[in-house]
Amino acid sequence: MFCDEVWARTAKLLRAIHEHPFNTALGEGTLDRERFAFYIVQDARYLEAFAKALATAAVRATDPEEVAFWAQSAHGAIAAERTLHEGYIEEYGLTADDLAGVPTSPTALAYSSWLQAMALSAPYPVLAAAVLPCFWVYQDVGQALVSRSSETHPYRAWIATYADPSFEAAVTGAKEITDRLAASADEPTREAMAAAFVKATEYEWMFWDSAWRREGWPTSEWVS
Repeated sequence: MFCDEVWARTAKLLRAIHEHPFNTALGEGTLDRERFAFYIVQDARYLEAFAKALATAAVRATDPEEVAFWAQSAHGAIAAERTLHEGYIEEYGLTADDLAGVPTSPTALAYSSWLQAMALSAPYPVLAAAVLPCFWVYQDVGQALVSRSSETHPYRAWIATYADPSFEAAVTGAKEITDRLAASADEPTREAMAAAFVKATEYEWMFWDSAWRREGWPTSEWVS
């Protein structure tokens, strides 16, 4: 199956995601608040692009069940996950003006722009493969971390979201759709799907790495 193939193809990258200092500290509950706050703000920006890509997948799908799945997932990306983010933002005492003053990081902008480009220009099966890592990788990380988080873990709410059975069902749905599309695709399309899955998984690692570094624009001192 396509999903088995691309998961195996990205095995080293996935291991690097699990072993990244951001996720290691997140699992241990020792991740400093500044890094997590930076991550939450950037992820909220990314989710807007992700939701639009999912909504575009719903428009481009022809199977009614696939239309419903992508539309529901787009709603979930904005409603459920943004609600969690807003709760964390409130906890950190950030205002709307504070958020507006935080620049979108280069990596967040690159990932969001690439995903929107896939939504607008790539064939529908390639778009399905491009959005799959944001489902699957997060579930994989969440399930790995949830067993190490106690009731008093400072980031338990975030971890529990991606280890929840309802999110697992969404991941299963995305995988099943992608496998069906790959099974009926020609070889060039299937290769494009694999390349999109790999690229999105690379962006997932880069996103966590950028949060760990609290990535900024190296050119910011030269512009006003």
